[in-house]
Amino acid sequence: MEDVLTVYNRERMPGRARICVDERPCQLLDDVVAALPLQPSKATKEDNEYIRKGTCVVLLAYDLDSGQRYTQTRPQRTKADYAAFMNELIATHYAHCDQIDVVQDNLNTHKYGSFYEYLPLETARQLSRKLVFHFTPKHGSWLNMAEIEFSAGPRSALARQCLNRRIGSLEELSRQVGLWVTERNQQAVKVHWSFTVATAEAKMKRWYERVNTANKSE
Repeated sequence: MEDVLTVYNRERMPGRARICVDERPCQLLDDVVAALPLQPSKATKEDNEYIRKGTCVVLLAYDLDSGQRYTQTRPQRTKADYAAFMNELIATHYAHCDQIDVVQDNLNTHKYGSFYEYLPLETARQLSRKLVFHFTPKHGSWLNMAEIEFSAGPRSALARQCLNRRIGSLEELSRQVGLWVTERNQQAVKVHWSFTVATAEAKMKRWYERVNTANKSE
């Protein structure tokens, strides 16, 4: 936990970027009966019945320093998808950086090995040298700023503004997510993070004491 918080609390460094990466599985749902269109002072009316069109995943990277978001929608969440997303992200937006701190959860796809399995050797080697992984602890994915965009809370922009409706195809989902990203990036909306190492020590004093006691007894 402290490793992630240290990344967040550190001052911006020339040539070194900081990004958070997360993924969200999505169901593709289509209407059986076309919804009644939106009218003045009336919400869109949908029939209760719908058709399942499969599943997909939205991958998102959030830049702490610039307030920019980068997304892809893919049919699956595999090591190959993760490697392809990260490779395109770095090549397109971070080729000028010497190092990039990446905050993400400890999913089995989030490994340097994914690059070596599915990308050319030299590309995998360059990514492994450039990217510095910082994993959120188990049951601590809330420490990932990118998850704020996906969660169901009132501050979750993507979930509330884009993913809370029926979308029946991967193409339409990509279009809707792309529109959201464009608007969000134009505003350069940043996550205001106030939870620090000092805050953690104060709020979790009992757990720090327990860990320190256990370490002394070993």
